[in-house]
Amino acid sequence: MSDLLDDPEDTGDDEGMQISEPLRRAIGERYLTYALSTIMHRALPDARDGLKPVHRRILYAMSRLRLNSGGGFLKSAKISGDTMGDFHPHGDAAIYDAMARLAQDFAVRYPLVDGQGNFGNIDGDNPAASRYTEARMTVFAEALLEGLNENAVDYRPNYDGRLEEPSVLPAQFPNLLANGAAGIAVGMATNIPPHNIDELIGACLHLIKTPDARDDTLLNYVPGPDFPTGGVIVEPRENIARAYRTGRGSFRLRSKWEIEDLGRGQWQVVVTEIPYQVQKSKLIEKIAELIQTKKIPILGDVRDESADDIRLILEPKSKNVDPDVLMNMMFRNSDLEVRFSLNMNVLIDGVTPKVCSMKEVLRAFLDFRREVLIRRSKYRMAKIDNRLEVLSGLITAFLNLDRVIDIIRYDDDPKVALMYEDWSRPHQETIARAMDETSYVSPLVGVDVGSLSLIADEDAIASGVLSESDDGTRAIPHSYAGRENGLSDVQAEAILNMRLRSLRRLEEEALIKERDALMEERAELEDLLESDTLQWDRISDELKAVRKTFGAGHEIGERRTQFTEAVEIEDVPLEAMIEKEPITVVCSKMGWIRAMSGHIDLSRELKFKDGDEGRFLFHAETTDKLLVFATNGRFYTLQASNLPGGRGMGEPVRLMVDLPNEAEIIDLFIHRPGEKLLVASAEGNGFVVGEDDVVAQTRTGKQVLNVKDTVAVICKPVAGDHVAICSQNGKFLVFPLSELPEMGRGKGVRLQKYNQARGRQGALELDGGLADLTTFVWDQGLSWEMGGGKTRHEPDMSEWVGKRAGVGKRPPYGFPKTYKFS
Repeated sequence: MSDLLDDPEDTGDDEGMQISEPLRRAIGERYLTYALSTIMHRALPDARDGLKPVHRRILYAMSRLRLNSGGGFLKSAKISGDTMGDFHPHGDAAIYDAMARLAQDFAVRYPLVDGQGNFGNIDGDNPAASRYTEARMTVFAEALLEGLNENAVDYRPNYDGRLEEPSVLPAQFPNLLANGAAGIAVGMATNIPPHNIDELIGACLHLIKTPDARDDTLLNYVPGPDFPTGGVIVEPRENIARAYRTGRGSFRLRSKWEIEDLGRGQWQVVVTEIPYQVQKSKLIEKIAELIQTKKIPILGDVRDESADDIRLILEPKSKNVDPDVLMNMMFRNSDLEVRFSLNMNVLIDGVTPKVCSMKEVLRAFLDFRREVLIRRSKYRMAKIDNRLEVLSGLITAFLNLDRVIDIIRYDDDPKVALMYEDWSRPHQETIARAMDETSYVSPLVGVDVGSLSLIADEDAIASGVLSESDDGTRAIPHSYAGRENGLSDVQAEAILNMRLRSLRRLEEEALIKERDALMEERAELEDLLESDTLQWDRISDELKAVRKTFGAGHEIGERRTQFTEAVEIEDVPLEAMIEKEPITVVCSKMGWIRAMSGHIDLSRELKFKDGDEGRFLFHAETTDKLLVFATNGRFYTLQASNLPGGRGMGEPVRLMVDLPNEAEIIDLFIHRPGEKLLVASAEGNGFVVGEDDVVAQTRTGKQVLNVKDTVAVICKPVAGDHVAICSQNGKFLVFPLSELPEMGRGKGVRLQKYNQARGRQGALELDGGLADLTTFVWDQGLSWEMGGGKTRHEPDMSEWVGKRAGVGKRPPYGFPKTYKFS
């Protein structure tokens, strides 16, 4: 296939030029653009605030709507609508789902949204429509937004350039690890479990104190995840340490359970906490399926008694069941135990995706907190400098109050006059207060105002704190050139905006006091910006304050997920866990099987379906295994405890095992460990096989006797040292059992030879093939049923002894014409 979509030499006509490029490059560039967009702007969280763009935009939109934690609620439709219209041009359903998850206390360790209404539940039910629910921010969300209006982070234009949005939130706590994250990008994914804020801040403080701390040392402060649904982590400590060190791993998380005593020896298991992200309703359905399919025969019932808390009841089949064995089987076969994967793939500085260790993630957060501290400190210094400039002008106004009033009252351009006036004490002492407009002398007399030039304050420029704003307003004070004793434009504007009530003596004292306090604060900020040690001390103090607010003392601050060692219980055979009870196995000619309680009278008349009749009837125990041998040479295994009850007609064996429609059941009997069987086909081939070797572990059974152009017909227990065999044409042969091999699978050896005639239609067995066989003890002779309830015994079988694979002789006197031993 050519890599060119069009001929690169063909430039098209002059009017509508078409630019051609290789298809491979075109697709590659566009796919790369899509991949980068998915990675950076959708799927992966930022290591600094732990949020994806959609969550960041939701919180910022809520802050613009002033939905504080102590305020009122607002319709979720309004929140998602504003988020979509202003910042996130995607579907409102996706935005609402993201916001709803932030409000679910079972999905988020520290909810960022306080929801009012139906926001879903742990059963997996979806939230109500956005027009029905209301929301506001929580204190945790406010902590992430703290400092946003103090130039703590950079802003960028929104999708259409009308507004600006923060590229990252200031984040007072390490939200990435506190609430975790999950996302699938192109070629990469992330999955981070939630952790405990108190422990994370402890690790941060240790990193501040010891920057080169080892990853394993942090495990002393953060022992592992802290899931909102609780549970018990049974992962070894070395595995947890390796996962945090490499950024990849997994954690075994189990449900929390306890034994509830019901009296009289009865008990039940109560599950009070289920693993993270497991839906309770689906968990119960899975357990019910395990009971129905009898994969856990020692479990009797499951029911949900949950209200506001989790309460799942597991009833054992018998009070003699070991609770640890029961729960170990439940952990293996259901979501009462899950593995939560860790893949700490995050965006460093919001740009570079990287799989980080816990230390790297915490270091990225701490470096970001330092950057936020520096930016907020500079912002505060700018505000202080601006306020000091204003205070200086106001104090000057109070010292020369009469002159200020005259200028404001009589001058045509009071602002310019205030700026141009010489406010030095010697000059002001020469000026008398104007009694009326005619006696007022303007400082602008003889001055060409148009020729005056404004210059910026050199001290403000040198500090680097104040700067010109993008909206055109001046942040740096300006004054007229050559007027060192004049006021700046900022001071003049402040004087003109001052209220009359402020012209009190107490107000002057308050201004001087405020100036002194601001100058002291500014000096502290200067020291802070110049010292790394002071910066880290301030960050430590801020983290300790957050720890005091959101740590162990908070209502949801205590650790919920506990740790323990996984105690491995030895595998117990199912038979050992099944209560031994007597049953009577009934199987009809058409293959319908059932188990009746107790050992009934085998001569009792039983009911079957129309056209059906009984075939197999014997006593057994619920702990027995039943072996089914079919004409296809396969053995199938049934658990007696799994047989349907005897109230109805039972179930077809074909539904319990994968028995083909063309195969028929030859024999059904109880498995006897250690015993041997003799199997044979219609063409007279067979061998001895141990019963332990024919037990099947699956529904498909186990192939033992290979039959290709024939069928299996005989399966008899070995109970002697000689074999007696009879063909369908009445040839009788006896030979030692030792001449038969013992095999696990195969065609076997020839037991008896049958006369054949060959023609155009193929081979024809003139003797009709194998009719029946049995084994007997030579010294005891052979017995068989003659009909009418009589039995004939032949003590000496020497006349019929021959070599294996011989033809044989006529049967002994009185042998049935059916050529069957029974």
